[in-house]
Amino acid sequence: MQKRERRKLPIGIQSFADLRKNGYIYIDKTAYVYELVHSGKPYFLSRPRRFGKSLFLSTLRACFEGKKELFEGLAIEALERDNPDAWQEYPVFYFDFNKGDYKHENALEEVLSAHLEEWEKRYRMERKEESLSARFCNLLLKANADTGKQAVVLVDEYDKPLLEGTANRPSEERSKVVFKGFFSVLKSYMEYLGR
Repeated sequence: MQKRERRKLPIGIQSFADLRKNGYIYIDKTAYVYELVHSGKPYFLSRPRRFGKSLFLSTLRACFEGKKELFEGLAIEALERDNPDAWQEYPVFYFDFNKGDYKHENALEEVLSAHLEEWEKRYRMERKEESLSARFCNLLLKANADTGKQAVVLVDEYDKPLLEGTANRPSEERSKVVFKGFFSVLKSYMEYLGR
């Protein structure tokens, strides 16, 4: 009797690359990625907790980073077959707010600054003593100048700083103000944001 290959369940796996490289079971939702990528911008995905948002954003990230090999055999591979612009690499700014502890003052600013520092190194930019939003604007401009492409901004676990601040009303309000000030610049920089 031939032994059947046992595939692993992706319990707790939030990385599309890990899932695909390590043989986990994957329910192909890449046709939705194709539709989303080709139908406009911007999007706000509000789904319940533990509903796959992080994995979906990781899938979008891999797509925009041009990692075609991760999508072999999936719906999007066939959908993009005749598209000469498919699988290009775009500058991706992936904000993951799950990494921080937001119980102390300035925690959100520290997490945002850490993300910006990582990208400033990648784009060989000296960190200037500017506001977080000004640093982000400079990164969008530099990424566009270096690559000739519009950037993609993905935000994961945006609600964590707000949820952790609910016990502390001033902290929650401060997080809202910081978020608004930081991400509102995107409206003025839409020409630098992709697809």
